[in-house]
Amino acid sequence: MFKIGLVKLGNIATSTVIDLALDEIAERSDIEFKIISFGPKMTRKEGEASEELKAWAPELVVVCSPNAATPGPTAAREKFKGLPTIVISDGPAKKEARDALAAEGFGYIILPMDPLIGAKREFLDPAEMALFNSDALKVLAACGAIRLVQEELDGAMIGIAAGDVKLPAILATPEKCAERMHFSNPYARAKAVGALYMAQAVAGIDAAACFRLKELEAIALTAAAGHEVMRAAARMADEAREMEKAGDSVSRHPHARTGELMNKTGLLDKPEKI
Repeated sequence: MFKIGLVKLGNIATSTVIDLALDEIAERSDIEFKIISFGPKMTRKEGEASEELKAWAPELVVVCSPNAATPGPTAAREKFKGLPTIVISDGPAKKEARDALAAEGFGYIILPMDPLIGAKREFLDPAEMALFNSDALKVLAACGAIRLVQEELDGAMIGIAAGDVKLPAILATPEKCAERMHFSNPYARAKAVGALYMAQAVAGIDAAACFRLKELEAIALTAAAGHEVMRAAARMADEAREMEKAGDSVSRHPHARTGELMNKTGLLDKPEKI
């Protein structure tokens, strides 16, 4: 039984399904999960408290958070040095910072298309927060980012179980994500890539609202603009999937009970092991 531990500090949309994507119908017999979550908090205090996961003796640790270069996620990683650990985050995107992660022995999957929310009380309330995350998750799921994460974690677990530790080092791009979904219709694939680029753009818009603007009107309008772009991206992602459904060509990769990935395309096809 493979033991995978997850530390969730703060929230990106991927955080909400990262564990579920590894056992989508809760029938895998080869894997156990333990999750340490601190809700929206991600200070050094929470990062250091994540050390309690070590008592469970996980074989792989996944630290999922916004901006992995901030103090909380950095503190969490320090607690798991020597254990296979993969960082999943929306940043850092700069090569030097990613090289530093790899030099310290950590794997990483950076998802710039899992964007910063418009986290200002001049705009954001609980309903808006949930709506934004649902739109972001639709883009990530329909356009391949969630599958990229899931496949890379599955691959890492297989390697670790075989004594061959190979951790991913990926800065995801819209093209890399869409490739994982095996779109048969090139227009659907183009829509998926477009939706992911729109999601990436949201981060820049919301960063201005969160960190640079000072006046209420500018903050509220800019954050609202970012969320409107996210909503439009979700509609485009939905269009891409509907095009694949219309051609009965949706790529599905369910897990077998024993953990292997299976494949089917037609809705009425039987899943077969890859």
